[in-house]
Amino acid sequence: MDFGTFMEFHARPGRSQAEDFAEGWRQVDLAEQAGLDAIWMAESHFNPERAVLTSLMAVGSAIAARTQRVKIGTAVQVLPLTDPMRMAEETATLDQISGGRLEFGIGRSGSPGAYDGYGLDYSTSTERTFEDIEIIVSAWTNERFSYKGKFHSYENVCLVPKPVQAPHPPLRMAANSAASFPVVGKKNIPLFIGVRQHDTSLVEQYVGAYQAAREEAGHDGPPDVSLRVPVYISESRDEAETAPEESFMKQFRRLGGQIAATSGRTDVAHDSERSARSAELAHLSWDQVRREKVIVGTPEMVIDRVHELRERLKLTSIVAEFNAGEQITEDEIERSIRLLCEKVIPAFK
Repeated sequence: MDFGTFMEFHARPGRSQAEDFAEGWRQVDLAEQAGLDAIWMAESHFNPERAVLTSLMAVGSAIAARTQRVKIGTAVQVLPLTDPMRMAEETATLDQISGGRLEFGIGRSGSPGAYDGYGLDYSTSTERTFEDIEIIVSAWTNERFSYKGKFHSYENVCLVPKPVQAPHPPLRMAANSAASFPVVGKKNIPLFIGVRQHDTSLVEQYVGAYQAAREEAGHDGPPDVSLRVPVYISESRDEAETAPEESFMKQFRRLGGQIAATSGRTDVAHDSERSARSAELAHLSWDQVRREKVIVGTPEMVIDRVHELRERLKLTSIVAEFNAGEQITEDEIERSIRLLCEKVIPAFK
């Protein structure tokens, strides 16, 4: 299995944005030094209380310049927020700068907030995402190509530069709803999943539907599934099970509020599944979160939990969110990273 860190370059109260970036760079350096396999960058817009990471390509290039080994991933690049040809150029450039270390995680985002800020129609996000994927891969893999779609058209264009990786950087797509898993499986794109909005048993069913769609479409081999999940590790079981509660629960309460806030919008699908998610998140207890939605504990407990999740969700990688809720201290983040690298990862390599 691969193990990476999920990074948003979090904002903290009472300090400058330059200091927010400085903490992020320290964690980048630690990820490289401690032995994590990947750094996954989260795209966040118009939310100064939460994060300062908006430009994944710019920050990814800076990460490439200060590291030699660690893979550089997007978790995720929200494709409809930019022109797909421009994105093909920038990702190929980052792949060149990093020497072929780009992992391209993509999605449409389950929240319309960023679309509102950019003045884009969220109701078209699914169609735009799949059209953008087709354009980007075609630009990467053809010397020249033409395309005429619903949202974009290009005539006899040549992408410069081409990516280092052949045929192209690995793709990974976020899926969250029952309907999306078979669609991604049919296209045989590796998965990004989470257990923030669903319990593990439901996500297990979704992964099964993804794999069934892969097989029905004629794709061989096991599924390739990456899990984003909050992680807190301590040598003390009591600390690990209590210290992250306030911060982690803040994230789940915020997520429930974001889902509820879309109620009544005509550009967001409203189904029983989405309503159930909002209701569940509003009434979550910390005991439920510890059992179902996070990985917390001593290194030994974390090893057992990762084994369980790997078996049930067919995982090939973990993307650890060390500061879910933005209230975990920098020292606690560093300790979790070091314990993960020194005492957990060896059990899976």
